[in-house]
Amino acid sequence: SSTMSFSEAEVQSARGAWEKIYVDAEDNGTTVLVRMFTEHPDTKSYFSHFTGMDSAEDMKQSDQVRGHGKRVFSAINDMVQHLDNSEAFLGIVNPLGKKHATELKIDPKNFRIICDIILQLMEEKFGGDCKASFEKVTNEICTHLNDAYKEAGW
Repeated sequence: SSTMSFSEAEVQSARGAWEKIYVDAEDNGTTVLVRMFTEHPDTKSYFSHFTGMDSAEDMKQSDQVRGHGKRVFSAINDMVQHLDNSEAFLGIVNPLGKKHATELKIDPKNFRIICDIILQLMEEKFGGDCKASFEKVTNEICTHLNDAYKEAGW
């Protein structure tokens, strides 16, 4: 499987971009999930145990959605802290991918959807440079999650 190749400059600019959106991890994580659920309603089927999923407004208020949004952002934050250490990065990505593949049975295309919405939100809030400096990170995350799925026999 591919090893990561981030230059020191790429790591720094990616972390700078991420910090801007991670400051409000719960709100921004919630926004990302609500967009995913409204723009890709099929993704709601994986969260059938969540209540109050009828409207975007309900979702924004949902403690379950807010909690998961924060969890997603925390996981990405852990990855971002280890962009310069492939082994540590994969130590986070692989178990996460495996869990989503085997226990949760989430279609891996949803990771790309979430990453694209994060990039979109970055661009809206902080401009194209911010988005551009984080794009490579989302590609790595999705590539390695997909690798974990393959290893889990997806």
